[in-house]
Order: sequence, then C-alpha cells, then structure tokens
Amino acid sequence: MSNLNVVCLDMEGVLVPEIWIAFAEETGIEALKRTTRDEPDYDKLMKYRIDILNEHGLGLKEIQETISKIDPIPGAKEFLDELRKETEVIILSDTFTQFGKPLMEKLGWPTLFCNTLEVAEDGTITDYKMRCKHSKLTTVKALQSCGFETIASGDSHNDLEMIQASKAGFLFKSTEAIKAEYPDIPAFEEYDELLEAIKAAL
Repeated sequence: MSNLNVVCLDMEGVLVPEIWIAFAEETGIEALKRTTRDEPDYDKLMKYRIDILNEHGLGLKEIQETISKIDPIPGAKEFLDELRKETEVIILSDTFTQFGKPLMEKLGWPTLFCNTLEVAEDGTITDYKMRCKHSKLTTVKALQSCGFETIASGDSHNDLEMIQASKAGFLFKSTEAIKAEYPDIPAFEEYDELLEAIKAAL
C-alpha cells in the first residue's frame, strides 16, 4: 500500500445521487434542482436554497427523510472498496455532516470532510458553516504540505480547483458543458474506467 498518495473524491454526483435534486423531486419544488453544476458560487446557491426551504416551511427533518431513501450510485461502494485496498481515500464534499452520515454508512464509512448546517431548535435551517474557504482546494494543499501526493475526481465547478491542483485529476459523470470547457481533464462515465485511471496515476 502506497502511503504517500491520497485520493480525494467528490461525493454527490460521483458516489451518491445529488441530495438536493432528490429532495426537489420528492417535494415538487423545481427551484431546488439547482446545484453546483449550474451555480459556481456556492454561497449564493446555499442562501437561495435556505430561502426556498423557509418559504415552504421545510427543514432538516424533511431533507433527512429523503436522504434515508437515497442509495449510492450502483457500483459506487464496490469502486470505493477496491480503491481503498490500494490507497487512502478522503471524500471532500460541500455537503453537510447532517446530510452525509447516513450515506457514509451505506458506503462502508469512508472518511468524509464536509461542512455543517446551523439548525434552529424547530429544525429550521438558518445558515451553514463552511469548514474553510475553497475547502476542497485548501484540503488538497494541506495534504500536499504534509508530504502526500493527491489524485482528485469530481463532477462539478467546485471540484475543478482540487482536480487542477493534484498530480492527476479526472472528471467523473460530469456535464457536457464542463467537459467542453476543460477538454484537457480526462473524463469518465464508468467506475472501472476511473479506477484504472487512478491506479495508473498511483
């Protein structure tokens, strides 16, 4: 096992379906389908989501009920299990601890670094706390400063910084628009292709 590599993976869209899209479908609120694929400014996106939730009287409990029904993308757990035999893996996500935990259980408890929601006693989501600015890039840089080499993969705008800052980086299940904008980043749709590419980079 190579101790000097860490693979950094995005969570939503890469290992599990997009939580907000699942919740939008469950509630019928089309406006909640907006994700980091559509809106690169995360702060703007989260404030927009919190406003919509409050407008509809929806809170953490309702979102967690939807999350309990979400399963990982088929093949994601097997991919992770295989990858973790080869190297260390950290999931870097802009999701929240309150959302991520049940999904990590279904994926066999990989390490997840993410953000936290501020929730009122009645379950209303009032705000969110980012672990740090540009959390994915900052984490990759911190790992590199400890002597690790990073390999990164994700699907959205907010993954590009960590992909470009790593010794190898891949788009996975991304949009046609992002793939066209970054033709120099190898893009994959299947887990076995991504696994092969990561193994080659190790």
